[in-house]
Amino acid sequence: MLSIPVLRNYIAGAFSDSAELHEVHNPATGALLAQSPLSTQADVDRAIAAARGAQKAWGRRPAVERAQYLRRIAARLRENVARIARTITEEQGKVLGLAEVEVNFTADYLDYMAEWARRIEGEVISSDRANEQIFLLRKPMGVVAGILPWNFPFFLIARKMAPALLTGNTIVIKPSEETPINCHAFTELLAQCELPAGVFNVVYGQGGTGGALSAHAGVDMISFTGSVGTGERIAAAAAPHITKLNLELGGKAPAIVLADADLDLAVKAIRDSRIINTGQVCNCAERVYVQRQVAEEFTARIAQAMAATRYGDPIAQADVEMGPLINQKGLDSVEAKVRRALADGAQLVTGGQVADLGAGFHYQPTVLAGCRADMDIMRKEIFGPVLPIQVVEDLDEAIALANDCEYGLTSSLYTRDLSKAMQAMREIDFGETYINRENFEAMQGFHAGVRKSGVGGADGKHGLYEYTHSHVVYLQS
Repeated sequence: MLSIPVLRNYIAGAFSDSAELHEVHNPATGALLAQSPLSTQADVDRAIAAARGAQKAWGRRPAVERAQYLRRIAARLRENVARIARTITEEQGKVLGLAEVEVNFTADYLDYMAEWARRIEGEVISSDRANEQIFLLRKPMGVVAGILPWNFPFFLIARKMAPALLTGNTIVIKPSEETPINCHAFTELLAQCELPAGVFNVVYGQGGTGGALSAHAGVDMISFTGSVGTGERIAAAAAPHITKLNLELGGKAPAIVLADADLDLAVKAIRDSRIINTGQVCNCAERVYVQRQVAEEFTARIAQAMAATRYGDPIAQADVEMGPLINQKGLDSVEAKVRRALADGAQLVTGGQVADLGAGFHYQPTVLAGCRADMDIMRKEIFGPVLPIQVVEDLDEAIALANDCEYGLTSSLYTRDLSKAMQAMREIDFGETYINRENFEAMQGFHAGVRKSGVGGADGKHGLYEYTHSHVVYLQS
């Protein structure tokens, strides 16, 4: 009988055992993969104390020295891409190719953030007084809590850790209980890089662990990626301490397809956007507004492309393009949303069923036509391989419908008309808009939303500065 790995928290530079454990299963097969700690309040307290104890010395190091640790970790990740990617696929369900992209992108992200070591800038501000200089300095927040989702679990470690550490903070990471194994693999490699004890800490657990971090007086900033509901609870827990929040809370990304669009491009980009990670990506197309002149052709072509998608167990079938949903709850949610849409009058073009593959949480790639703006399927996040389509008369109507949403993370537009692209830039009220390309952000951009899609953002210079506070000094000489 094969032994099941038991994961361990990482606190103050050492791995530690836990009394209570949580089982981690493969969502494609149901196989038991590992046991992960259910951290206690005492574990959280120790991790935060370790981060607090290490922060002052870490913050005093030159940024270029802190950057060298990020580069060492990136190098170790690149030496282990295949192994880590398989781990991600087994516990999360994404296809191996995408898992490999995630690992390599994570290493690139660490190197990219390391490059900012010599680029962190303050300001010299003009004074109204003679013989006075006003300086604006950027300083670390202190201790950061990074609370992670399960959809891109490996990359999100770096997205929170790299800017935090580079700017002189220390961090406590809490991975999703659905996907802790890849974080353990990351931590084992990090432990070989001689990072000072307490600078990086990991506590595993379920929602209660994230709640303990969020409510802790020893945390100076919380960076969270996940659902609106969880974000609301984190904000409420952090409110008594007025803890700084950085929240990415999902989206309902509209894709607008105009009559003059390159339909080959639009069909491929939107289809790929809808099946990537089985539709469990907050920045990818969740609803389509297609201009009436091309609606019939677009719908037929996107349905054909979705129906042709190969899906199954990404480990057992190397040629699959889509794996399972993360768990039974996710599968039930997608099934219920499609059922509700059909009851509300949507037309099933393809898919629409749980896929019986013998095991796992699989759902058929699905296209729904005849959707209306008042339907939940056009307003609520699906987080599955389902694409609802609504016909519009023109760009003005499409933009109005796109903006009429509680979310505001990403959006996309397909058109050959530069003036219409410029109009969309002015009028679409979202944090990001992709025009004639796939929905995938660049690390040098700024991934941020409006409305219920969150507070603050990540990536690039602006994402880096999220992990600092300003200190203005008035020097009278």
